[in-house]
Amino acid sequence: MTLIRVSEAARFLGVSDDTVRRWTDNGSLTALKDESGRLAVDGLELARHAQRLAQLPDDPHRTGSSARNRFVGLVTGITADKVMAQVELQCGPFRVVSLMSSEAVRDLGLELGSVATAVVKATTVIIETPLGKGTV
Repeated sequence: MTLIRVSEAARFLGVSDDTVRRWTDNGSLTALKDESGRLAVDGLELARHAQRLAQLPDDPHRTGSSARNRFVGLVTGITADKVMAQVELQCGPFRVVSLMSSEAVRDLGLELGSVATAVVKATTVIIETPLGKGTV
């Protein structure tokens, strides 16, 4: 079992330490003690709680697709030259960056503040973990 301290759990979910403590007080999360006696939560339980909390907006242009990674967000940056462009989206707490042609930016009508969906289909996804195991 991976134990995650309250402060780290709060950081992962983008909430305050007090919010995580309230969740343990009201039973939304189970309070545990780590090896140092500090308040912690089980990593799997926290992950499931995060999934329940995740409420990204519905994709307004949802179509059939084999890509499972879809991030709806707001365009926060466009850097374009004559041929290529870099487009940044803020999708909840995540920043997604795409490189595309400047023509595609124009064709899609992308502008700062517009709603867009980043669709990611990759043959390589790298997963990293902190060194060691156990408490984060």
